Amino acid sequence: MAAYLQWRRFVFFDKELVKEPLGNDGAAPGAAPASGSAASKFLCLPPGITVCDSGRGSLVFGDMEGQIWFLPRSLQLTGFQAYKLRVTHLYQLKQHNILASVGEDEEGINPLVCPQVKIWNLEKRDGGNPLCTRIFPAIPGTEPTVVSCLTVHENLNFMAIGFTDGSVTLNKGDITRDRHSKTQILHKGNYPVTGLAFRQAGKTTHLFVVTTENVQSYIVSGKDYPRVELDTHGCGLRCSALSDPSQDLQFIVAGDECVYLYQPDERGPCFAFEGHKLIAHWFRGYLVIVSRDRKVSPKSEFTSRDSQSSDKQILNIYDLCNKFIAYSAVFEDVVDVLAEWGSLYVLTRDGRVHALQEKDTQTKLEMLFKKNLFEMAINLAKSQHLDSDGLAQIFMQYGDHLYSKGNHDGAVQQYIRTIGKLEPSYVIRKFLDAQRIHNLTAYLQTLHRQSLANADHTTLLLNCYTKLKDSSKLEEFIKTKSESEVHFDVETAIKVLRQAGYYSHALYLAENHAHHEWYLKIQLEDIKNYQEALRYIGKLPFEQAESNMKRYGKILMHHIPEQTTQLLKGLCTDYRSSLEGRCDREAPGCRANSEEFIPIFANNPRELKAFLEHMSEVQPDSPQGIYDTLLELRLQNWAHEKDPQVKEKLHAEAISLLKSGRFCDVFDKALVLCQMHDFQDGVLYLYEQGKLFQQIMHYHMQHEQYRQVITVCERHGEQDPSLWEQALSYFARKEEDCKEYMAAVLKHIENKNLMPPLLVVQTLAHNSTATLSVIRDYLVQKLQKQSQQIAQDELRVRRYRDETTRIRQEIQELKASPKIFQKTKCSICNSALELPSVHFLCGHSFHQHCFESYSESDADCPTCLPENRKVMDMIRAQEQKRDLHDQFQHQLKCSNDSFSVIADYFGRGVFNKLTLLTDPPTTRLTPSLEAGLQRDLLMHSRRGT
Repeated sequence: MAAYLQWRRFVFFDKELVKEPLGNDGAAPGAAPASGSAASKFLCLPPGITVCDSGRGSLVFGDMEGQIWFLPRSLQLTGFQAYKLRVTHLYQLKQHNILASVGEDEEGINPLVCPQVKIWNLEKRDGGNPLCTRIFPAIPGTEPTVVSCLTVHENLNFMAIGFTDGSVTLNKGDITRDRHSKTQILHKGNYPVTGLAFRQAGKTTHLFVVTTENVQSYIVSGKDYPRVELDTHGCGLRCSALSDPSQDLQFIVAGDECVYLYQPDERGPCFAFEGHKLIAHWFRGYLVIVSRDRKVSPKSEFTSRDSQSSDKQILNIYDLCNKFIAYSAVFEDVVDVLAEWGSLYVLTRDGRVHALQEKDTQTKLEMLFKKNLFEMAINLAKSQHLDSDGLAQIFMQYGDHLYSKGNHDGAVQQYIRTIGKLEPSYVIRKFLDAQRIHNLTAYLQTLHRQSLANADHTTLLLNCYTKLKDSSKLEEFIKTKSESEVHFDVETAIKVLRQAGYYSHALYLAENHAHHEWYLKIQLEDIKNYQEALRYIGKLPFEQAESNMKRYGKILMHHIPEQTTQLLKGLCTDYRSSLEGRCDREAPGCRANSEEFIPIFANNPRELKAFLEHMSEVQPDSPQGIYDTLLELRLQNWAHEKDPQVKEKLHAEAISLLKSGRFCDVFDKALVLCQMHDFQDGVLYLYEQGKLFQQIMHYHMQHEQYRQVITVCERHGEQDPSLWEQALSYFARKEEDCKEYMAAVLKHIENKNLMPPLLVVQTLAHNSTATLSVIRDYLVQKLQKQSQQIAQDELRVRRYRDETTRIRQEIQELKASPKIFQKTKCSICNSALELPSVHFLCGHSFHQHCFESYSESDADCPTCLPENRKVMDMIRAQEQKRDLHDQFQHQLKCSNDSFSVIADYFGRGVFNKLTLLTDPPTTRLTPSLEAGLQRDLLMHSRRGT
């Protein structure tokens, strides 16, 4: 039970008398009067008003004369004669323009049997008056009684009438028609019925019935009309009402001691509002009660109309949700309270109409703010469905008020309710200045829980935790179950925790949220736990493990070289994360580029060698850089080794690596490495592999290894004959006795005819120890061969001369003597010649048909044409060469850059050797003649140099 004496009173309504309109301008009720003589008079209703109601934009009144009056918003009062005697009850439906009325048309001997119920359709007219669609007697039987109350369901299918004898009749069906409506007695009792109300909940329709002594409800949408006794307290006439959905459509019964609220099946809360209740009305979330202070029995209220008209009556407007009195005023002899056009209208016995206009929400809130009633303002704003921005403004003002009073705990709770609307910096600055870290922490926690915090807010909250040394709160904040529950920027939190020295918390965040770089930074730079860092890298996926080893590999190699090398071996061959399951391990692993990790071993040659050898053995297709580095490392070890046995082993390893075939594409690089470390065996091997025979020869000459010089010439002289000439020149310059080696060289030169004899003599002339006996045999043999060659050349010259003479004689005979054709066979088909035939001066004869079939032209012999064509091609080539020669000489003389001219002709292939096969095989030069010509040219060029 709530005592209303504790409720605060406010003036949330403006009161004024309704005035008559100035004209037909449709002024609203309650409008301020105009100034001057044209000011409106107060509106006065007709005398004898007995009953009132409102709805569909009008106030409806019934009087003692049987008239029904309508007061629309324009305040132009209209009416019609509904009954002959008087109107006792009215019910205006809110969703339909239908009016139900009860009145008396006949006095008769017994006036109790006269009440009639009439249903009016206000949208239709009958002779200027509303159309009456149905008339039926209010009292169903013959027993005399009086109608006490009336209600109609908004669906027009139910109408209930209460009587003073305690009975209630229910009209079920279309109430506007007699044919579709059925009347039956729903309730019988011993106490007068003082109130009725329909309540619709889904498809179920309830009827509340209140008498002077009890409250009950019926389910009228079914067949049996089950009844529920709700209470043994009743109320007087017009002291019951049905609330709106804000109070869950509860039935309100205003007794003298308390106001009770009922559900269809139980009693709800009650409120101890004192005073004798005269009228109860529900208006837009407010309970309106008109009461008298002096105590009057409820039973006498039923006949309270004979009470003194001058009694002062109090009208209170209660806000049941927010527990305050929104308005309270004293009136004289209130007839009824009506609600229409968003306002309340109080009718008094003197015919005046008082308008109560509710103030707007902002005005009411300002009134509460002035009294510092912020909690009540918040509740009011919520009940008025104020938007979130308006509520946030109230919370902020409430927080500011509490903060100014020193109630920081209460203030921060209000500021928390503004999160999402109020800029967080406004609150943060207040608590930073006041050094209220606990309150600031609470605000920041809520800000993070609502996922509205930025990186700065996270930093500030974590700093608050660290300054308070509240490890439990800190752990609760960072240790969330899933990623979706994280309400802060993880990276920012890691930075702050690391800076504050909370390394374990920072590691927890980094590991659980996959911030691998931060985890490794803390382990390596702050905690110095290298083993754990390496273990963590081994758990990462391949790409992340690879990138982190490149970043931190040098640090790990410096402190734990063996474990780091082992991880790198796995990373570059067949890497699998340590967290992978058995099924994942059956799949092929990943491998990194091993060459990219070589710089990690800069100060660890022993581990580098182990890594490189492992890669070359396990992964033969490793990058070339692996083999290059391994060769360099082995050569360094070989060069610095002092132990002969170990040095020999390193020598063998280096040679084996060179012979592995991995340096074919990087020959120069391997050669430079061997030369840098003076690894001569490797240099010679690479020379031989690169066919650099001149360099091999030069090496042996530098070291005066005569036998090796001859060996090189014997092994590679076929590929490079100039090696023998270099060997001869080398031995010729030596002052030592090298006759044995000279003889071997001269023998090979003679066999292969590599040098002219004169050049051999000139070469050996530089050696002061060489005598003529060294080359005597060589010279004798060469002179004999040249004599034989001269004899052969002379014989060939004579033969060419005889042939030339014979050809000239034939030409002369052709020119001077007739030609006798004695051929008897065709030169093509070898058949006997028959006329017609064709004869050529060359001596060939043809059938005419054979000649026409095989000849390419009439002037050429088909048999001689191929040979003649070769001769003509040779002649044209000679002429073309002659022309090119003249052009070349001219350009060479005129050009400023002679070398570019020569290069241009070389590019065009002018100087390429041209071979013309014009002679039959018997007339070609013998190989000995060609060799002689080459020898003579060589000798001529040597002399020229």
